[in-house]
Amino acid sequence: MHHNLIFCLLELISQKPYSLIVLNCLKHQPTMSCSKSLKIGFVGFGTFGQFLANTMIKQGHTLTATSRTDYSQLCLQMGVHFFRDVAALLEADMDVILLCTSIWSLSEVVGSMPLACLKRPTLFVDVLLVKEHPRNLLLRVLPKESDILCTHPMFGPVSGKNGWRNLTFMYDRVRIKDEATCSKFLQIFATEGCKMVEMSCEAHDRAAAKSQFITHTIRRTLAEMDIKSTPIDTKGFQALVQLKEPVTWCSFDLYSGLFVYNRFARQELENLEQALHKVKEMLVQRMDEVQN
Repeated sequence: MHHNLIFCLLELISQKPYSLIVLNCLKHQPTMSCSKSLKIGFVGFGTFGQFLANTMIKQGHTLTATSRTDYSQLCLQMGVHFFRDVAALLEADMDVILLCTSIWSLSEVVGSMPLACLKRPTLFVDVLLVKEHPRNLLLRVLPKESDILCTHPMFGPVSGKNGWRNLTFMYDRVRIKDEATCSKFLQIFATEGCKMVEMSCEAHDRAAAKSQFITHTIRRTLAEMDIKSTPIDTKGFQALVQLKEPVTWCSFDLYSGLFVYNRFARQELENLEQALHKVKEMLVQRMDEVQN
């Protein structure tokens, strides 16, 4: 609650009209009892972290954040306390440390965290697109008294812009001793109407290689072919053009991370290559039959 009071005082100092002060203060007031709210510290506060934070704030959770980029002004506007130093965040006695880094930087970020600064056993949660990699890293690096919850919200700022109802939230209770804190965190997503799916990290990565990775691979392939609408498009071709478009907001770093850090992705890429080769062979065979 104290961060909300500070936010309101800062609004007063800036001499905004009274009505705006009231609206902003109301905006950042909790909507749940203190017994159900969590103190959540974001490590990494880019686009996806900000997306999650907006809903958590509305639910009344107390948020802090740290990131390589200085988001102090944005955090001030949101009612989030920003730390430039990750050690200060760890010392702030969080219930949950939410890892919102990229796939590529996770090892460096977690490996450089001064975990001795933790004041008590803490729940660590990741939201990466792959799951075995963060699970193995966190089990190896974190103190044994720290809980680990691996999650993957199967949506983002685009698909979840109008709410999270019926969107899938995958999670794996890798190492949980404090069931109450873990349940409170999961309730954040259940409350928003997410489809809650509990599965192992291995099962997630196996399924993601067949679905998410293949989808992004097809998109990338269509983009490389530079397919465009024509005056005689069929509905099927229009769907392919639309499928290609999201590649513009899926960076190559993100896409390649799905391949490098998911051990099942290589086999799926080979399966795709073999399927394309088989189709080509069938076409060439038919052509030979006609010509002969």
